Amino acid sequence: MSRAFVKEGDGDDGNDLPERPVPTHANYVTARGLAQLQARAQALAREHEMLTGDDPDVKRRRREVERDQRYVKAQLERAQRVEPDATPSATLGVRFGDTVEVADEHGERLRYRIVGDDEADAAHGDISWASPLGKALLGARVGDVVTWRRPMGAVEIEVISCGVDVAKP
Repeated sequence: MSRAFVKEGDGDDGNDLPERPVPTHANYVTARGLAQLQARAQALAREHEMLTGDDPDVKRRRREVERDQRYVKAQLERAQRVEPDATPSATLGVRFGDTVEVADEHGERLRYRIVGDDEADAAHGDISWASPLGKALLGARVGDVVTWRRPMGAVEIEVISCGVDVAKP
């Protein structure tokens, strides 16, 4: 086979960098989540300005930043800010933005806050409304037992309390 038709690059053609997938479901955000997205867009713009030169590492990082900028821009364009409702969660059940306290099958109490995809941070108890746990909790009322379908098996959890957490704006 002739080598004339084989593309040989410098290893810096960008084909190894996949796009960040934009979720197909709605991009609901809290006020804090929207502020985080806006701050991320600004930080990426600043970083992009600073990335100059032809060094392969700089070129690679520039492509990563540009990819992340496309993702954040798409998420900002799709963002639908959800304001907390004054109606008590006890009446309507768990809603977007609420903090929920649950008890697992062993009686251990856990707290979660229902947020948007980009604001989710499981280590801090912030879970996406579109996650399996988020979906299981939405609409549940205090005293309800819901099934959380996890990859390692379903678990029953009871809603102990829910409402807007003033400690987490």
